Amino acid sequence: MDLPNISTKSETLSDHAYRVIRDAIVTLRLEPGQLVFEAELGNTLGVSRTPIREAFRRLMAEELIEVLPQRGARIAHMSKKKIDEARFVRVCLEANAFKEVAKMWKPEDSRFQKLHAQVKGILEEQRKMVDEQNFETFFQLDEKFHHTILETMGNTTLMSIINQMRGHLNRMRYLELLETKHMKRLVAEHVAIFEAVISNNADQADRLLSDHIRWLESSTDDFIKKYPHYFKQ
Repeated sequence: MDLPNISTKSETLSDHAYRVIRDAIVTLRLEPGQLVFEAELGNTLGVSRTPIREAFRRLMAEELIEVLPQRGARIAHMSKKKIDEARFVRVCLEANAFKEVAKMWKPEDSRFQKLHAQVKGILEEQRKMVDEQNFETFFQLDEKFHHTILETMGNTTLMSIINQMRGHLNRMRYLELLETKHMKRLVAEHVAIFEAVISNNADQADRLLSDHIRWLESSTDDFIKKYPHYFKQ
């Protein structure tokens, strides 16, 4: 099992285990329905079973992992119902949050100048990943784009809810990315969304982000037919 064992100084062992395992679930390296074991993951990540167990608890709360009595744990199958629910919540909360950031954006404020530079850097990195056809890093940068702008709100409750809901939808979005190779389109949409934000065009930011999240919504059934083993029947 190939999981990156890279941690940051600010991460606890359980936070590191949670992030790495969750990333592997979202990017389908740990596939829906796959059995996973605390001891095996602990050996792979170079940690004891305790951080893995704590990470499992968090992933169970997000319904990304299921415990099987006497058998260990299993990566939860994807669910169209969960994907639709997560998409709805994300549109309602995230689009409104971007709308608020657009209203409060002040280009002369040093805080927003710093944010502007951060987002521009993310977009430039995404363009590099398009050239390299690096889907996994591109997707991580996609998440970073949204997270960086949302953090401006300073609303930890909002961030927590969106992060919890995002896992189910993101597996679908990553599968779509692998199938359609639409990275250039996503970068263009990010650029347009950010331009609306920094132009204080709140309604435009709301509309563009809602469309961005809903894009390919109608294709979900096609992916279910193509990858039936990934989905809960």
